[in-house]
Amino acid sequence: MKGRVLIIAGSDSGGGAGIQADIKAVTALGGFAMTALTALTAQNTLGVHGIEEVSLDFIEQQIRVTLEDLGADVIKTGMLHSAPVIERVVKVLNDYPQIPLIADPVMRAKGGAKLLQDAAQAALSDLLLPRAYILTPNVPEAEALTGLRIQNAAELQMAGQQLCLQGPRLTLMKGGHLPGALMTDFLVSAQSAQPLVSGRSRSDSVHTHGTGCTLASALATGIAQDMDAFSAAERAVTYVAGAMAHAPGYGRGHGPLNHAWRTHP
Repeated sequence: MKGRVLIIAGSDSGGGAGIQADIKAVTALGGFAMTALTALTAQNTLGVHGIEEVSLDFIEQQIRVTLEDLGADVIKTGMLHSAPVIERVVKVLNDYPQIPLIADPVMRAKGGAKLLQDAAQAALSDLLLPRAYILTPNVPEAEALTGLRIQNAAELQMAGQQLCLQGPRLTLMKGGHLPGALMTDFLVSAQSAQPLVSGRSRSDSVHTHGTGCTLASALATGIAQDMDAFSAAERAVTYVAGAMAHAPGYGRGHGPLNHAWRTHP
């Protein structure tokens, strides 16, 4: 049975995003989660209060010992906060070209704190995007990576196609930052764009902490389980919507999701 997902990302002490959200999502959808920590954050629903970096050698060691023993069906990256971290991670991943990569280009936390250094954006574009099978940017991330302004669904699809020309085979373009009562995400290739769960109502919940991490990990789990990209993306979008709808209401800011909602609503 397949379903092994190696997650390379940062830790969220509040449990709502980062490695913690990744592990919960993969487990809830029947996968097996493994991790390589890139950074530790002191974080809660009100924001990021501190970041401690993990050494490059130890990041590499975590990845290699995991892959050499347990193996992985998919690799998912999240917070890779600096150019040296991106360079080292991609260098290691290039030794395992057969394993598909789901790349979440984490640039900012929900509260606005920077999780990607300014100097690292070029490394993200030049090194990580060409290695990715599917990229999962939100609107601000897609705008930063393409230089385009995105104000509607058509522009979202165009940005996704441009990103595919930069390396990823597919992009899962998230419409959550666009205006309107209804929202649609798209799975985009260089030639086409397919809507996902089209026209679903926008949630006005403040409990949205970790939605990007959760979506990317849910998508990675589907790919690891041999689902086709569209089916995996549809299931991931539906799963995140349910996790938001059943959020526990913790914290005074952007609260966490209920990752276990399918079994414990």
